[in-house]
Amino acid sequence: MAPQAPATRPANPRFSSGPCAKIPTFSLDKLSDAALGRSHRAAVGKDKLKAAIEGTREVLGIPADYKIGIVPASDTGAVEMAMWSMLGARKATMVAWESFGSGWVSDVVKQLKIDADVKEAGYGEIVDMAAIDYDTDVVFTWNGTTSGVRVPNGDVIPADRQGLTICDATSAAFAQDLPWDKLDVTTFSWQKVMGGEAAHGMLILSPRAVERLESYTPAWPLPKIFRLTKGGKLIDGIFTGATINTPSMLAVEDYLVALDWAREIGGLTALMARADANAKVIWDFCDTHDWIANLAEDPATRSNTSVCLKFTDDRIKDGAAFAKAVAKRLEAEGVALDIGAYRDAPAGLRIWCGATVETSDIEALMPWLEHAFAAEIAAQAQAA
Repeated sequence: MAPQAPATRPANPRFSSGPCAKIPTFSLDKLSDAALGRSHRAAVGKDKLKAAIEGTREVLGIPADYKIGIVPASDTGAVEMAMWSMLGARKATMVAWESFGSGWVSDVVKQLKIDADVKEAGYGEIVDMAAIDYDTDVVFTWNGTTSGVRVPNGDVIPADRQGLTICDATSAAFAQDLPWDKLDVTTFSWQKVMGGEAAHGMLILSPRAVERLESYTPAWPLPKIFRLTKGGKLIDGIFTGATINTPSMLAVEDYLVALDWAREIGGLTALMARADANAKVIWDFCDTHDWIANLAEDPATRSNTSVCLKFTDDRIKDGAAFAKAVAKRLEAEGVALDIGAYRDAPAGLRIWCGATVETSDIEALMPWLEHAFAAEIAAQAQAA
């Protein structure tokens, strides 16, 4: 028999890994200053876009000589723009341990057909980043959103590398400490840790990346949406607020509101502390329950944002069906929305623990997770 349902429910049941929960203080009224119906090329539009760029620099601590641009098509657009514009000048190393990294591998090897070494690890594991040749151009995700595995730090990336490091940091930025001196190209999207609205990507370039853009022309034609240079020079306007395509000024305003919230609570240090506290609740729960475990095998590489879990109970007959049933039950109860594992990942759950999630909501979810597990075990036994 399943235990009685817990009395306390999460105040906000939104634990999706993207789009993620809005900031705790969010209301539509906060977007009333959006430059709606105005050109993004008008002074008011440019000022908003520049504020988004410089707010990103301030909160993330990005060096003054790095370029920050707002680009179309979310994090995917930013990663593709970097790969199509910069790869091919030297040998590449493609690193993957989850589905999005595998997507970048496929694009480079099958579409661009670049000479590349491919380094892969299974879900829950990570590639040995110390064994990579950093004199090649290295493309990798910092935090594997679909596997819950992250790079613990950038210590193994040499300062005197000859290649570029191209880092998809979409579920790491604003929750993990990114070593900017080790990253030449960094991308993320607003709808992850900051809970912003989708469609826009951020592209951050080191001086070394800018030098590559201005000294190298790819062998393949570049669509207009990917072009970062003109006449051999960086299109500087992209990095001051003159976006390549028309941005949503409503989404821009939403990101500005999220940046203001980040400043108010204490900046990057506070954002990382919130994510750490959220993830620890789940890690501690796994440590005290033998039927569930973190998909990330090494505690040093566990993500503090996209926490991925697997069921380990021997009584479970069909892991995928069981995990889907637990997620469905929690959604039906209105206590956890969108926490099923990613479609390409091993069966289980994925609970977003980024900074916009309240720790009290994660704490309230854990008894419900135990309740749903017990209920599905009981239902499985009855069906048998």
